[in-house]
Amino acid sequence: MSERTAEEKAAELTALQAALAAEHAAVYGYGVVGGRIREGRRTEAKAAYDAHRARRDALVREVRDLGGTPVAASAAYALPFAVPDSAAAVRLAAELEDRVAGVYSDLVRASTEGVRGTATEALREAAVRAVRWRGGSVPFPGLAERAATPTASATPTA
Repeated sequence: MSERTAEEKAAELTALQAALAAEHAAVYGYGVVGGRIREGRRTEAKAAYDAHRARRDALVREVRDLGGTPVAASAAYALPFAVPDSAAAVRLAAELEDRVAGVYSDLVRASTEGVRGTATEALREAAVRAVRWRGGSVPFPGLAERAATPTASATPTA
């Protein structure tokens, strides 16, 4: 395999930083979800929270390995909508997963070898979690420009 150019390495680092920023936001968002979700779905929310923390920590290492300084988490993040109850928490969880899938899609495009495999796995996991939260899937998870309305019209279970 040929050596990557400086531009390719820079693009991969930029995409890794974007994925890290998205994971920071997801960890924050799942803190909100966990505080509003009904008891029956708290275990699922905790598992997603833990998965995003693990991905975040792995991305910090990846960024450092490429010589970058990992982007720091913000103290707080603006939520896309109010989350007053469990139903809204479920919608937020699906939205968080969609956003994370989008940045991992970008990372798949910008990366090579091992990073691409890891990004593909993270994209798949986010898409699966989004389906679980939403109660249906979207075509081309992670590709907002290709996504239409969910294929299932099921209302998420709060």
